[in-house]
Formats: sequence, structure tokens, C-alpha cells
Amino acid sequence: MAAASCRRGMSSAMAMASRGQIGRVRAAASFSVRRAAATPTVSASVRMICASAAAAAEPAAAPPAAGSEVRVRFAPSPTGNLHVGGARTALFNWLYAKKNGGKFILRVEDTDAARSTRESEEAMIRDLKWLGLDWDEGPDVGGPHAPYRQSERRDIYKKYVDQLVAQDKAYPCFCTDEELEAMKQDAEEKKLPPIYRGKWASASKEEVDAAMAAGLPCCYRFRVPKNVDVTIQDTIRGQVTWNSDTLGDFVLLRSNGLPVYNFCVAVDDCLMQINHVIRAEEHLPNTLRQVLIYDALGFPRPTFAHCSLILAPDKSKLSKRHGATSVGEFKDQGFLAPAMVNFLALLGWNDGTEQEIYTVDDLSSKFSLDRITKSPAVFDRVKLGWMNGQHLKEMGEEAMVSMVAAKAMELGIVKDASSDFTKQAVALCSGSLELVADIEAPLRSLLAFPLEETLAGADAKPFVEDGFKQVAEAAVAAFESGELSKAVAADEGFKKWLKAVGKEQGRKGKRLFMPMRIALTGRMQGPDVGEQMAALAAADGAVGDGVECVLLPERIERLKAWCASH
Repeated sequence: MAAASCRRGMSSAMAMASRGQIGRVRAAASFSVRRAAATPTVSASVRMICASAAAAAEPAAAPPAAGSEVRVRFAPSPTGNLHVGGARTALFNWLYAKKNGGKFILRVEDTDAARSTRESEEAMIRDLKWLGLDWDEGPDVGGPHAPYRQSERRDIYKKYVDQLVAQDKAYPCFCTDEELEAMKQDAEEKKLPPIYRGKWASASKEEVDAAMAAGLPCCYRFRVPKNVDVTIQDTIRGQVTWNSDTLGDFVLLRSNGLPVYNFCVAVDDCLMQINHVIRAEEHLPNTLRQVLIYDALGFPRPTFAHCSLILAPDKSKLSKRHGATSVGEFKDQGFLAPAMVNFLALLGWNDGTEQEIYTVDDLSSKFSLDRITKSPAVFDRVKLGWMNGQHLKEMGEEAMVSMVAAKAMELGIVKDASSDFTKQAVALCSGSLELVADIEAPLRSLLAFPLEETLAGADAKPFVEDGFKQVAEAAVAAFESGELSKAVAADEGFKKWLKAVGKEQGRKGKRLFMPMRIALTGRMQGPDVGEQMAALAAADGAVGDGVECVLLPERIERLKAWCASH
């Protein structure tokens, strides 16, 4: 049978485990799963589970054993935006599949009906595609293990609950919310582990039948074996062992017919033949429940790899108070997808070298699970900005200028992204950009002319006192004679002209360059002055409406006015 090919078998200790509730577990795990309000339809559905399980002639067929092909998955819950932590998990899975010639599966875990939305699912898919990740199977592309939304797989989960009930590895629990709350309070008062201690773990068939006949709503609990050590060999964390006495009988199926997360995950991972589960460290506590389910159903265990958390610079959990945390937000801010992928890949992984800038092809060829670190990764927004700037440069000048020019037009600074002025100005101002949108400030700076403000400042005072007026008058004279315009238009012409001015006035170095920069740009820093003048010569009519633009004739007039008053 197919079941035989998937079965690894349970440990003898688990097979011999007796009934009963055991151990210690978090209060949230044992007591927070409440009975959903029962409806006739739901009650009938739940009763059918118990009835069909009692009548089952044989267990549900387990899937065939996965072959040697690597199969990994990313399984987000569509309850919000794609967080950078989730994006990193998706990326690690995708890279591992690429490196090993395997399959990457997208599965949507939408059993939280109150919070899951199709809009959120669609947004997550858009963000994953923007990052450049694609998948071999998923809700939008289909595949041999469809459906890929958990909300569409209820019949599958029902079949495996039936199997566990028929094998006495699960049981219906008819406890009310009030009874569960009383158990919780009693455990707290007696300082006992907050595990399930209700009567239904050991109820007789007659008691169960009577409750079913009365139409009482119930959930289904997994019967946790007593005092069994469960060990996994985590690829990142090494050997991890739990004792089953740390856990109480946990819920598999709620009274409203919806399955619980840990049950869905175990069933889906096996049926979809996932043989490597790469996920965040926060899922490590869930692994005990999932392994117990794998073993109880005779499913093979996958290889686990639990990645460290991503922390904020202050070493607290990364949250909205630290700024953007979702992929969509970074996309909207203008970050490049290759830079984001590069940055996310280095959050907890490295290839053992000092290299920091990687292409996607580099990453997919070098990625390995054994290079993922155990220690938490820190989300450094400054480093992400720097890395984005490096990827901008790696695009090549033509591609980068085209992208930045389009952004300048979108911002309304220029009228035409392909004009001579736009191309020259963008090429001139793009050297130190981190984000494409950062072009706004240097472009506005190039077009403006804060001459009087600069000359009145303390930083310019030494140059004003060192004959600035003499340099300014040389610039005015050269403009009025047409010499300056010719110098700007000629190749290397501005440098030759400036050198001639310096020779005439006995100036060189900073004594020459700084006063001339102030005279023509109104600033003490910025790109090459000659290149600024060349770009400015093409600015007339090319600048967006309402954008301050001081062309060379007006600059010369203001320079003359200053000289006249000093």
C-alpha cells in the first residue's frame, strides 16, 4: 500500500504510550482553544467525523515517500503584509531549491478565517514576484498536490482526524469554555502545569456516543504519549530533544470544523512531499507537536532548519516602531529588488568570505544551510541603503541614468526624462545615490543658486577675505565676452579657462577652485563645476513647472550686484 512507502514507523515508546493527559505546556496551547459557537451544520459535520472514524476499515492512505529531489515550501498566513522575516524565509527556501535543482512550493495557510484575506494573499504574491522569486507549485500556478490553500483542504484534514480517532490516537472533547477555564484556574492555584485534565481523555464509548447523540459541540484532541523523548537533528541548531511530558493533549480540530495550525502543517508537508522545512526559529516550539503528528500518522519526518530571528538595531524584536518592516514598504521607498534580495540573504547567512555584494545568480550558486548562523541577525537600515547604492552602480551608467531620470520626471523636477539636460544632470548627480528618489535633492541643488546666503556664512568668510571679488569679476567678464560660454561648451574647455584665470591672478588649488565654485554655483560643495555649467546650459525649458531654476545669465547678474555692493 501507499501507506507503507511513506511510513517510517513510530518509536516503540510512543506505540506503547498509555492514554491520559500528561506533562506541562503553555497555557495558550492547552486552554486557549475554545469551542466555537455550534450551528446545526457544524455539529453534524463534527459528528460525522467521529462516526466515520469508528466505522473506518483501514487508515487513510498515506502519500508515497518523497524521492531524492529537494522539495521546500514557503507557507505564509495571509493576515497582513509580507514581513521582511517572512521574505527571508521564502528566499532561503528558494535559494536552497535553486542550488539543489529542487522544487519550491508556495502554500497559503489561511485557516485563520477571521484574519485571512484574499487581498493580503495577492499582495504577498506580488511582493514575492517583485523580489524575483518564483515557485513550481502554488495557488496561482497549480500543481500535483493542489489545492494549495489550507482553507480548501478541509476534507483532507478530516480524513486524517478520522484515522487518528480510529487508532485511538485522538479523541473528541466536549468540554465547555467554562470547564476549560475552571481547569486553568485550578492548575494555577495548585501550581500544576496548565495541561488538559478533562474527563474526555478517558471517557467510555458510551459517554462519547451519548454526547454525540445530544448534539454537543466538540473539538478533537491529540492523545499525547506519556514520557517519550522526541529528538530532531536540526541542520542549524543541532540536536534538539523534548520530552512529551512538557505537552498536554492538544487540539487538532476545533468545534467549528476548522483544523489547528500544527495539524495542517504536518499533514500538508507530508502530502506535498516536503522533505526540508526551513523556517524561523520562532517555529521551533511547534516542532514537537508536528513531529508527534508525523509519527502518529506514520509520516516521514522532514529535515528541519530553524533560522535565527531578525532583530532591530537596538536588539529588540523588529517592529513598526523601527520603521518599514514589510517588503512592500521598501519597494515603495524605491529599493531595488536585487539589493533587497542581497541584503535579506546576508541576514543570518554568509559564504565564509568578506564579500557583501551578490547577484541573485551568485547567491543561488553559493547558498547552503550549513552557513546559516545560530545567532540573531540585525536589520541595519543604513547598510541596506548602502547596498542599494552599490546595486544602482552595478546596473551600469546607461541603465541607472534611465531609471533615475524617470524618477526625476515622476517627481516633477524635469519635463522630459530623455532631454539632454535630464541625462546630463542625472548622470552628474547620481554618483552617491542610495535610492532612486534621492535624486530630488541634488537636482534641486544644481538648479538653485544660494549665492548671497553662502557668502554671508562663516565657512565662506576666508575666501571672501582672500579676494573672492577678484575671481567673481573674472567670471563676469568672461561671461560678458562670451569666453565663458565657449569654455563650457568645449571639451575640457572650462578647465583650461579656469587654469588661465588662476595664472593671471596668481592663484591655484583651493584658492582658485573654491571661490570660482561659489561664484558660479552659489555653493561650496557639489559635482564638478564645469559639468554643472554644461548641464545648466541645457536647462532652459527642460525644468518642471514651479521648480527653482537659476540659469547662468541670472547668476552673473546677481554676482555683479554683489560685487557692486562690496
